[in-house]
Amino acid sequence: MKELKYLNKYLFKYRVSLFLGVLITIIARIFSLFAPRLIGNSLTAVERFILDEALSLDEIKEELFWNIVIIVSAALISGFLTFLMRQTIINVSRYIEFDLKNEIFEHYQKLCLSFYKNNRTGDLMNRISEDVGKVRMYFGPAIMYSINTIALFVIVISYMVSIAPLLTVYTLLPLPILSLAIYKLSKAINTRSTAVQETLSDLSTFTQESFSGIAVIKSYGIQSKINEDFAQLTTLSKEKNVDLAKIQAWFFPLMILLIGFSNLLVIFVGGNQYIEGTLEIGVLAEFIIYVNMLTWPVATVGWVTSIVQQAEASQKRINDFLKEEPKITSGSLDKTIEKGTIEFKKVSFTYKETQIQAAKNISFKLNPGETLGIIGKTGSGKSTLLDLICRLYDVDEGGILIDGIPIQDYNLSGIRSEIGYVPQNPFLFSESIERNIRFGKQDAHFDEIKAAAQSAAVAENIEQFKEGYKTLLGERGVTLSGGQIQRISIARALIKNPKVLLFDDCLSAVDADTEEEILKNLKERSKEKTTLIVSHRISSVKDANSILVIDQGAIIEQGTHAELIHKGGFYRELFQKQNTERHQ
Repeated sequence: MKELKYLNKYLFKYRVSLFLGVLITIIARIFSLFAPRLIGNSLTAVERFILDEALSLDEIKEELFWNIVIIVSAALISGFLTFLMRQTIINVSRYIEFDLKNEIFEHYQKLCLSFYKNNRTGDLMNRISEDVGKVRMYFGPAIMYSINTIALFVIVISYMVSIAPLLTVYTLLPLPILSLAIYKLSKAINTRSTAVQETLSDLSTFTQESFSGIAVIKSYGIQSKINEDFAQLTTLSKEKNVDLAKIQAWFFPLMILLIGFSNLLVIFVGGNQYIEGTLEIGVLAEFIIYVNMLTWPVATVGWVTSIVQQAEASQKRINDFLKEEPKITSGSLDKTIEKGTIEFKKVSFTYKETQIQAAKNISFKLNPGETLGIIGKTGSGKSTLLDLICRLYDVDEGGILIDGIPIQDYNLSGIRSEIGYVPQNPFLFSESIERNIRFGKQDAHFDEIKAAAQSAAVAENIEQFKEGYKTLLGERGVTLSGGQIQRISIARALIKNPKVLLFDDCLSAVDADTEEEILKNLKERSKEKTTLIVSHRISSVKDANSILVIDQGAIIEQGTHAELIHKGGFYRELFQKQNTERHQ
């Protein structure tokens, strides 16, 4: 129960509702005891009528009538209170589920990019869905049935002991055996259920990846291989489910067996006591009803124990993530970027996961209204510089200043609110094109959206779609071409109208003419903005105020386009090569 202590704050938050649930449960159980007691009294009255001629038929009819009225009324009240109990406690479990999911998701948002690179998306999804679902079972059915069982046992057994102590002992004798058996069975079910969940997770992951990579599967003609792999996974899933079903099949037969045994004991012992004249027939009938009333609560003990075990394991998995502290912490300076001056001072950075040094002693200064081009081979560390400006990572050595203030001093939201970032692999949501562009500015007017699309040279493409800007995109924008995805992402960044614009090789999928048009529009819209353009094509950076040539994380050349051509180094070689390829 150690891991579940984390949830005590939610129990305290909803303590009033839980207390009402407990109170209603106790009252409901009291009313549920009217039926067996009055049934017993009715049978005793009938027996007295048969044996005692002094009792008139009208008297016995009147007694039976009122017993029936009270039984029906008590049953209705007990049923209504049970409904309220379920509504109260189950609703609390849903509230807690809602709060816990929000807490987990909010915590996910705080964690840095490295966390997501080190954890699978499917695993993160399981934490917030499957694991939270098991925790909800602890707050809902587990608590509800535990309260119900305790209340019923205290009330029923107290009354049973008061009227027939010896018969009570025999009545309760098989119940611990039943509870233990159900507990053992529940553990086996839990083990197999876990195996089923694992295979289901693998199956879901495989299916998701197959759908996402359907174009690759079809183009390589490997549908049959994928089908074989899927068949293997489904076969394994089937086997695990069959194993689970075989164990679950023992549950109700075991219950029926032990219930029947308990009833036989009550009838045998109670029958002998009745023959001896030490027990009334009505009491015997009561006890048979009590056996059936207590059997299910006792059976739930093992089931509830299993639920608690599962909740404990799930909450441990959740706690492991909730204990994960974000490596990127927000600064105390609650202000946004005012001008946009960016300065790198001997910045070095190494990826912890791979130990690849992506930045080595990088230094430069970029003023508002200026554009910096960054060019180099694939894997040279170009994109890392932009990630450092967004504080997706923190530098190992040196420092980054924005408007003369260390970047770590800024509030994270203050920095990122004034940065328009177009990543190398832009992401589009499964929404309309309009909504995807509006992500950059939530309150943007439609005219602003169109203007941003025009600046990104994608307006004409959008207007050709049947639904125009209302066109719904598939997952990750699969209904669009690579160039269209990049340009919509550029439009999203432009509509934000930030102080700093970061473009990470976002023109790689467009043709030369479109690239030229976009760059012309960007130059017009970024006159007072600080702009960094990362590219492997010189045509994207040649008009920049300054160009950095990066290789293995270090600056090997720096200057304007003309200066670098004049130097005759790597930049000139790359320019000549690309210029030749372009004119072939």
